[in-house]
Amino acid sequence: MPKKLRVYFVVGEESGDALGEKLINAFDGLSQPIEPMGLGGARMKARGVDSLFDISELSVMGISAVVKKLPSLLKRIRQTVNDIIEKNPDVLLLIDSPEFSYRVAKKVRKQLPDLKIVKYVAPTVWAWRAGRAKKIKPYIDHIMAILPFEPELLKKLGGPDATYVGHPLASEIPSIATSARKKCADIPKLLVLPGSRRGEIKLMLPVIRDTLAILKGRGNVFEATLPAVGKLEDDIRDHIKDWDVKPNLVVGEEAKKLAFENADIALATSGTVILELALYKVPMISIYKLDRIMMQLRQMITAWTTALPNLIADYPFVPERLNENAHPEHLARMLERLMISGEERNVQLKGFDKIIETLKSETSGAKVAAQKIIEIANT
Repeated sequence: MPKKLRVYFVVGEESGDALGEKLINAFDGLSQPIEPMGLGGARMKARGVDSLFDISELSVMGISAVVKKLPSLLKRIRQTVNDIIEKNPDVLLLIDSPEFSYRVAKKVRKQLPDLKIVKYVAPTVWAWRAGRAKKIKPYIDHIMAILPFEPELLKKLGGPDATYVGHPLASEIPSIATSARKKCADIPKLLVLPGSRRGEIKLMLPVIRDTLAILKGRGNVFEATLPAVGKLEDDIRDHIKDWDVKPNLVVGEEAKKLAFENADIALATSGTVILELALYKVPMISIYKLDRIMMQLRQMITAWTTALPNLIADYPFVPERLNENAHPEHLARMLERLMISGEERNVQLKGFDKIIETLKSETSGAKVAAQKIIEIANT
């Protein structure tokens, strides 16, 4: 039996918590015992990670939110760095919350220069601030990328070495026939997804509210469902209680999967959920609004698209409406077109087939990532 690999996780969001859990499970499958420690959420707690503090403190969106919470973030950075130095693990694994985790890594590198520091999920240098790739190289030894084009891009930008390990969703691609998505139900089922952070839902729910009202006002009959992240359920219920067209709110992973399986179309806030919808072959419109400070810095955004399916396919087949272009009158009319069997739906369905072919793998991304971590720890 190999000795335990001591892995210190830095996780700050629910999506990272899910990744961390899958990674711990993957180590089990490789017969590599590990001692997980550090920061994690409920899923990782169930796998033995007694989090240093509640990671909800780190779930902030946008520069303005980071500035507001900076004093508490600095305190938590110091606390985390001290804990890592005291525990002296074999590997420091950063998953998300870059404003926090990179600062931790930079300080740890000075104190423990030989500690292997790995980032799981590459920074979005394809979207904005490409200079980050080169900037993080002194304190990140390796990046495990989940998008196929990222290792080459990081190399081109002078960033850390990277390995494409596969997207976490690739091992969970549902078996849905494209033909089953060719047309909507008699009463179309519309998914509305406002995001997974409080800052996002504050910006996006008014857009969704007005779009639903206009869609109904134009004589359309449909059923709207809103799968909510558990921690935001109360906030969302409060937001939608007075809506003229109130979506059916569902909570929990199983309810979300069922809603995705049954959906005909979707109006979704840009993020990983856009890729999830693509894997479920749900024709959609991707929307997003930047917060006030980011709007002033929007020239820093260099991506030609914010929709992951478009990036993976390398052409824009998922329609996007960002900032002032996310106009409810426009969105309602776009959704009407997606309710009709025809070219708008078919273009997206063909794109979904392409990215599923690109991402599918016999081995889970978590298993490949775990193998890479073992390799790095032993070098």
